Amino acid sequence: MNRPLNHDLLYTFITVIDTGSFTAAAKRLNSTQSTVSQQILRLESAVGQRLLEREHHHVRPTEAGEQLQGYARKILCLNAEAVSALSGHALSETLRLGLPEDFASSVATPMLASFMRENPRVRLEVTSGLSRDLKRAYDLGEFDLVLVKQPPGVEGTTMHWPEPLCWIDSASYPVVDLDPLPLVAFPADGLYRRDMTDALDSQGRQWQIVYTSSSLASVQRAVAAGMGVSLLPRRTVISGHRILSDGSGLPVPAPMEVAIHYPRGASSLTLRVASMLAELVEHGR
Repeated sequence: MNRPLNHDLLYTFITVIDTGSFTAAAKRLNSTQSTVSQQILRLESAVGQRLLEREHHHVRPTEAGEQLQGYARKILCLNAEAVSALSGHALSETLRLGLPEDFASSVATPMLASFMRENPRVRLEVTSGLSRDLKRAYDLGEFDLVLVKQPPGVEGTTMHWPEPLCWIDSASYPVVDLDPLPLVAFPADGLYRRDMTDALDSQGRQWQIVYTSSSLASVQRAVAAGMGVSLLPRRTVISGHRILSDGSGLPVPAPMEVAIHYPRGASSLTLRVASMLAELVEHGR
Protein backbone atom coordinates (compact mmCIF):
# COMPACT_ATOMS: atom_id res chain seq x y z
CA MET A 1 0.00 0.00 0.00
CA ASN A 2 1.74 3.17 -1.27
CA ARG A 3 -1.24 5.50 -1.67
CA PRO A 4 -1.87 8.13 1.04
CA LEU A 5 -4.74 7.41 3.41
CA ASN A 6 -7.88 9.45 2.85
CA HIS A 7 -8.33 12.11 5.56
CA ASP A 8 -12.14 11.84 5.57
CA LEU A 9 -11.99 8.06 5.99
CA LEU A 10 -9.59 8.42 8.91
CA TYR A 11 -11.89 10.98 10.54
CA THR A 12 -14.84 8.61 10.20
CA PHE A 13 -12.76 5.75 11.61
CA ILE A 14 -11.79 7.78 14.71
CA THR A 15 -15.36 8.99 15.16
CA VAL A 16 -16.65 5.41 15.19
CA ILE A 17 -14.06 4.46 17.82
CA ASP A 18 -14.82 7.49 19.99
CA THR A 19 -18.59 7.05 19.84
CA GLY A 20 -18.51 3.27 20.09
CA SER A 21 -21.03 2.59 17.31
CA PHE A 22 -21.81 3.25 13.65
CA THR A 23 -25.17 4.76 14.57
CA ALA A 24 -23.69 7.31 17.00
CA ALA A 25 -20.89 8.11 14.57
CA ALA A 26 -23.40 8.75 11.79
CA LYS A 27 -25.30 11.21 14.01
CA ARG A 28 -22.13 13.10 14.90
CA LEU A 29 -21.02 13.22 11.27
CA ASN A 30 -24.50 14.23 10.09
CA SER A 31 -24.45 11.21 7.81
CA THR A 32 -26.13 7.82 7.53
CA GLN A 33 -25.09 4.53 9.09
CA SER A 34 -24.81 3.03 5.61
CA THR A 35 -22.41 5.75 4.50
CA VAL A 36 -20.28 5.35 7.62
CA SER A 37 -20.12 1.57 7.07
CA GLN A 38 -19.09 2.06 3.45
CA GLN A 39 -16.33 4.49 4.47
CA ILE A 40 -14.94 2.00 6.98
CA LEU A 41 -15.01 -0.73 4.34
CA ARG A 42 -13.09 1.58 1.96
CA LEU A 43 -10.48 2.25 4.64
CA GLU A 44 -10.16 -1.46 5.44
CA SER A 45 -9.74 -2.14 1.74
CA ALA A 46 -7.04 0.53 1.52
CA VAL A 47 -4.99 -0.91 4.37
CA GLY A 48 -5.79 -4.54 3.57
CA GLN A 49 -6.88 -5.43 7.10
CA ARG A 50 -10.01 -5.56 9.21
CA LEU A 51 -10.02 -2.55 11.53
CA LEU A 52 -13.20 -2.84 13.59
CA GLU A 53 -14.98 -5.66 15.40
CA ARG A 54 -18.74 -5.48 15.93
CA GLU A 55 -19.87 -6.84 19.31
CA HIS A 56 -23.65 -6.66 19.84
CA HIS A 57 -24.33 -2.89 19.94
CA HIS A 58 -20.71 -1.87 20.49
CA VAL A 59 -17.77 -1.50 18.11
CA ARG A 60 -14.13 -1.86 19.11
CA PRO A 61 -10.88 -1.69 17.12
CA THR A 62 -9.05 -4.85 16.13
CA GLU A 63 -5.32 -5.15 16.78
CA ALA A 64 -4.70 -3.52 13.39
CA GLY A 65 -7.30 -0.88 14.24
CA GLU A 66 -5.53 -0.08 17.52
CA GLN A 67 -2.31 0.37 15.57
CA LEU A 68 -3.89 2.61 12.94
CA GLN A 69 -5.75 4.62 15.59
CA GLY A 70 -2.56 6.24 16.90
CA TYR A 71 -1.41 7.23 13.42
CA ALA A 72 -4.86 8.48 12.45
CA ARG A 73 -5.06 10.79 15.47
CA LYS A 74 -1.62 12.22 14.68
CA ILE A 75 -2.57 12.80 11.03
CA LEU A 76 -5.81 14.57 12.00
CA CYS A 77 -4.02 16.70 14.60
CA LEU A 78 -1.30 17.73 12.16
CA ASN A 79 -3.91 18.59 9.56
CA ALA A 80 -5.75 20.83 12.03
CA GLU A 81 -2.47 22.48 13.02
CA ALA A 82 -1.54 23.16 9.42
CA VAL A 83 -4.93 24.70 8.65
CA SER A 84 -4.75 26.83 11.80
CA ALA A 85 -1.22 28.05 11.12
CA LEU A 86 -1.81 28.88 7.45
CA SER A 87 -5.04 30.71 8.23
CA GLY A 88 -3.23 32.93 10.73
CA HIS A 89 -5.08 31.52 13.72
CA ALA A 90 -2.36 29.79 15.69
CA LEU A 91 -3.43 27.82 18.72
CA SER A 92 -4.28 30.00 21.72
CA GLU A 93 -6.11 27.63 24.03
CA THR A 94 -6.01 26.53 27.62
CA LEU A 95 -5.76 22.80 28.25
CA ARG A 96 -6.56 21.46 31.72
CA LEU A 97 -4.62 18.24 32.14
CA GLY A 98 -4.69 15.74 35.01
CA LEU A 99 -1.88 13.23 35.55
CA PRO A 100 -1.04 10.64 38.21
CA GLU A 101 1.87 11.70 40.39
CA ASP A 102 4.23 9.05 39.05
CA PHE A 103 3.75 10.31 35.48
CA ALA A 104 3.71 14.02 36.35
CA SER A 105 6.94 13.82 38.36
CA SER A 106 8.94 11.81 35.85
CA VAL A 107 8.43 11.00 32.19
CA ALA A 108 5.67 13.52 31.40
CA THR A 109 7.39 16.63 32.77
CA PRO A 110 10.14 16.97 30.12
CA MET A 111 7.62 16.33 27.35
CA LEU A 112 5.19 18.94 28.65
CA ALA A 113 7.96 21.49 29.21
CA SER A 114 9.17 21.01 25.64
CA PHE A 115 5.61 21.32 24.35
CA MET A 116 5.14 24.64 26.18
CA ARG A 117 8.38 26.04 24.75
CA GLU A 118 7.33 25.09 21.25
CA ASN A 119 3.78 26.43 21.71
CA PRO A 120 4.06 29.68 23.70
CA ARG A 121 0.46 30.66 22.96
CA VAL A 122 -0.89 27.47 24.53
CA ARG A 123 -1.59 27.56 28.25
CA LEU A 124 -1.27 24.25 30.04
CA GLU A 125 -2.81 23.81 33.48
CA VAL A 126 -1.36 20.54 34.78
CA THR A 127 -2.58 18.97 38.01
CA SER A 128 -1.10 15.82 39.54
CA GLY A 129 -2.87 13.68 42.07
CA LEU A 130 -4.50 10.36 42.81
CA SER A 131 -6.21 8.71 39.86
CA ARG A 132 -9.61 8.44 41.55
CA ASP A 133 -9.57 12.16 42.37
CA LEU A 134 -8.51 13.06 38.83
CA LYS A 135 -11.21 10.90 37.23
CA ARG A 136 -13.87 12.30 39.57
CA ALA A 137 -12.84 15.86 38.66
CA TYR A 138 -12.83 14.97 34.95
CA ASP A 139 -16.38 13.62 35.22
CA LEU A 140 -17.38 16.96 36.79
CA GLY A 141 -15.88 18.88 33.83
CA GLU A 142 -12.83 20.18 35.67
CA PHE A 143 -10.33 18.66 33.20
CA ASP A 144 -10.16 18.50 29.41
CA LEU A 145 -7.89 15.44 29.44
CA VAL A 146 -6.75 12.97 32.08
CA LEU A 147 -4.39 10.04 32.20
CA VAL A 148 -5.31 7.73 35.08
CA LYS A 149 -4.83 4.25 36.50
CA GLN A 150 -8.05 2.24 36.73
CA PRO A 151 -9.54 -1.28 36.70
CA PRO A 152 -10.16 -2.67 33.19
CA GLY A 153 -13.49 -1.99 31.51
CA VAL A 154 -14.25 1.53 32.79
CA GLU A 155 -16.85 3.18 30.55
CA GLY A 156 -15.77 6.15 28.46
CA THR A 157 -12.10 5.16 28.19
CA THR A 158 -10.58 6.46 24.96
CA MET A 159 -7.22 4.66 25.03
CA HIS A 160 -5.90 2.10 27.49
CA TRP A 161 -2.93 -0.18 28.15
CA PRO A 162 -2.31 -2.99 30.67
CA GLU A 163 -0.53 -1.86 33.86
CA PRO A 164 1.26 -4.92 35.36
CA LEU A 165 1.41 -4.76 39.16
CA CYS A 166 3.75 -6.54 41.56
CA TRP A 167 4.35 -6.88 45.28
CA ILE A 168 7.64 -5.31 46.33
CA ASP A 169 9.78 -5.60 49.43
CA SER A 170 13.08 -4.08 50.52
CA ALA A 171 16.11 -5.67 48.85
CA SER A 172 18.23 -5.05 51.96
CA TYR A 173 15.71 -5.31 54.82
CA PRO A 174 12.92 -7.71 53.76
CA VAL A 175 9.79 -7.81 55.91
CA VAL A 176 7.50 -10.12 53.91
CA ASP A 177 7.67 -12.87 56.56
CA LEU A 178 6.54 -10.63 59.44
CA ASP A 179 3.16 -11.23 61.06
CA PRO A 180 1.16 -9.04 60.82
CA LEU A 181 2.49 -7.99 57.43
CA PRO A 182 3.51 -4.29 57.45
CA LEU A 183 2.17 -2.34 54.47
CA VAL A 184 3.27 0.90 52.83
CA ALA A 185 0.27 2.44 51.10
CA PHE A 186 -1.28 5.41 49.39
CA PRO A 187 -4.16 7.22 51.19
CA ALA A 188 -7.56 5.59 51.61
CA ASP A 189 -8.88 6.70 48.20
CA GLY A 190 -5.66 5.86 46.37
CA LEU A 191 -5.32 2.96 43.96
CA TYR A 192 -3.69 -0.26 45.12
CA ARG A 193 -4.46 0.28 48.83
CA ARG A 194 -7.79 -1.50 48.75
CA ASP A 195 -6.37 -4.00 46.26
CA MET A 196 -3.69 -4.88 48.82
CA THR A 197 -5.93 -5.14 51.85
CA ASP A 198 -8.80 -6.97 50.11
CA ALA A 199 -6.41 -9.51 48.60
CA LEU A 200 -4.73 -10.16 51.95
CA ASP A 201 -8.12 -10.41 53.71
CA SER A 202 -9.19 -13.05 51.18
CA GLN A 203 -6.15 -15.08 52.22
CA GLY A 204 -6.77 -14.57 55.91
CA ARG A 205 -3.37 -12.88 56.17
CA GLN A 206 -2.94 -10.40 59.04
CA TRP A 207 -1.68 -6.96 58.04
CA GLN A 208 -1.19 -3.44 59.33
CA ILE A 209 -0.55 -0.18 57.47
CA VAL A 210 2.59 1.36 58.91
CA TYR A 211 3.25 4.15 56.39
CA THR A 212 0.87 6.24 54.25
CA SER A 213 1.77 8.85 51.63
CA SER A 214 0.23 10.30 48.47
CA SER A 215 3.75 10.65 47.01
CA LEU A 216 5.05 7.77 44.92
CA ALA A 217 8.64 8.70 45.75
CA SER A 218 7.87 8.50 49.49
CA VAL A 219 6.22 5.10 49.08
CA GLN A 220 9.19 3.84 47.08
CA ARG A 221 11.70 5.06 49.70
CA ALA A 222 9.69 3.63 52.60
CA VAL A 223 9.65 0.18 51.01
CA ALA A 224 13.36 0.34 50.15
CA ALA A 225 14.12 1.28 53.78
CA GLY A 226 12.31 -1.82 55.06
CA MET A 227 9.20 -0.22 56.54
CA GLY A 228 6.82 -2.56 54.74
CA VAL A 229 5.78 -4.17 51.47
CA SER A 230 3.60 -2.50 48.88
CA LEU A 231 1.76 -3.16 45.62
CA LEU A 232 2.97 -0.96 42.76
CA PRO A 233 3.23 -0.89 38.95
CA ARG A 234 6.19 -2.94 37.80
CA ARG A 235 7.61 0.08 35.95
CA THR A 236 8.02 1.96 39.26
CA VAL A 237 10.33 -0.60 40.87
CA ILE A 238 13.69 0.94 41.87
CA SER A 239 17.08 -0.51 42.75
CA GLY A 240 16.31 -0.75 46.49
CA HIS A 241 13.33 -3.02 45.86
CA ARG A 242 12.91 -6.77 45.49
CA ILE A 243 9.97 -8.04 43.45
CA LEU A 244 8.10 -10.74 45.35
CA SER A 245 7.36 -13.65 43.05
CA ASP A 246 4.44 -16.08 43.21
CA GLY A 247 6.39 -18.18 45.69
CA SER A 248 6.19 -15.44 48.32
CA GLY A 249 2.71 -16.55 49.35
CA LEU A 250 1.14 -13.18 48.55
CA PRO A 251 -2.00 -13.12 46.35
CA VAL A 252 -1.78 -12.45 42.63
CA PRO A 253 -2.66 -8.77 41.99
CA ALA A 254 -5.89 -7.94 40.16
CA PRO A 255 -5.33 -6.48 36.66
CA MET A 256 -5.08 -2.70 36.24
CA GLU A 257 -4.63 -0.41 33.26
CA VAL A 258 -3.37 3.03 32.31
CA ALA A 259 -6.11 4.95 30.51
CA ILE A 260 -6.61 8.26 28.73
CA HIS A 261 -9.97 10.04 28.91
CA TYR A 262 -11.10 13.01 26.84
CA PRO A 263 -14.57 14.02 25.66
CA ARG A 264 -16.15 13.39 22.30
CA GLY A 265 -15.53 16.28 19.95
CA ALA A 266 -12.30 17.22 21.75
CA SER A 267 -10.22 20.06 20.30
CA SER A 268 -7.22 19.42 18.07
CA LEU A 269 -5.01 20.61 20.94
CA THR A 270 -6.49 17.99 23.26
CA LEU A 271 -6.04 15.29 20.62
CA ARG A 272 -2.44 16.36 20.08
CA VAL A 273 -1.51 16.19 23.78
CA ALA A 274 -3.40 12.90 24.15
CA SER A 275 -1.33 11.48 21.29
CA MET A 276 1.89 12.64 22.99
CA LEU A 277 0.86 11.02 26.26
CA ALA A 278 -0.03 7.82 24.42
CA GLU A 279 3.48 7.75 22.95
CA LEU A 280 4.94 8.12 26.45
CA VAL A 281 2.90 5.18 27.72
CA GLU A 282 3.81 3.05 24.71
CA HIS A 283 7.51 3.91 25.14
CA GLY A 284 7.35 3.05 28.84
CA ARG A 285 5.91 -0.36 28.04
